[in-house]
Amino acid sequence: MTVIQKFLTCASVALAAFGGVTNAHPIAKRQAAAAPLTDLDILQFALTLEHLESAFYKEGFAKFPASDFIGLGLTQKQIDGLVQIGATEATHVTVLMAAIAGAGATPFQPCTYDFKFTDAASMVATAKVLEAVGVSAYLGAAPLISDAKILSAAASIVTIEARHQTFIKTALNEQPVPQAFDVAISARQIFTLAASFIVSCPAGSSLPFQPFPSLNIVDAPSVVAGSVLTLTDAGAFAEGKAFCSFTAGETGTRFAPFVAGSCVVPADLGGEVYVTISSSGTALSDDTILAGPAVLSLS
Repeated sequence: MTVIQKFLTCASVALAAFGGVTNAHPIAKRQAAAAPLTDLDILQFALTLEHLESAFYKEGFAKFPASDFIGLGLTQKQIDGLVQIGATEATHVTVLMAAIAGAGATPFQPCTYDFKFTDAASMVATAKVLEAVGVSAYLGAAPLISDAKILSAAASIVTIEARHQTFIKTALNEQPVPQAFDVAISARQIFTLAASFIVSCPAGSSLPFQPFPSLNIVDAPSVVAGSVLTLTDAGAFAEGKAFCSFTAGETGTRFAPFVAGSCVVPADLGGEVYVTISSSGTALSDDTILAGPAVLSLS
């Protein structure tokens, strides 16, 4: 089995991890209708994501020895690069904690996580998508930041997150730059994806969101642009009153009718695509999302 085949085999586990949250979550504190996020809220949100990413790499490399990654066809230099990615995520945690403390607030503490690790291949496949989610999180938060210094700091992190993903795609022999733009999505959508890994958080470290209901795609790794996408929980959505939305950086958001528990993926999509079920077929917002997002990784 080639390295690409191994990663395709485990990708269903990786992608499923980004779609399996419930209607409520123990770290959710209030609904989406809460007051707009402040700069401090955004810093705490970024810290929560960086805690998660740092723990992801730390736990993954503690669980799987280098020989497991070599068995996937990765070189020692590529393995060292993955380890360095984890080290930079830990540095992001340190810097964000210092910034929050400098603002007179108590930084959020790391949570307890379940990354659903099964093997080294699923870890790397999940890392690829996790880094894409990190990029989208920072891009989505950028317009909400009022302090120019905080915006500059966020920009300096998002470029590194993008390099992380490009490195991982290159290591997997995938197209490293599948589209001309990255995509910004809302904080609540990002939280929905992150919450699938979070078991619980310490008191005082709760984010101001509740995740959307889960969206589970059948055989996500086999889905390609132009193919039919089928949901496992399709009965929850009324035909004729729900639409599939597909959000990517280069194409924006495209909609497709939800019919017989499935919809057709638009033909011109590539890279990481965020899929939701929406009550609108013309505009996507937190108010129209019925479930999701889930993440498709399209070549």
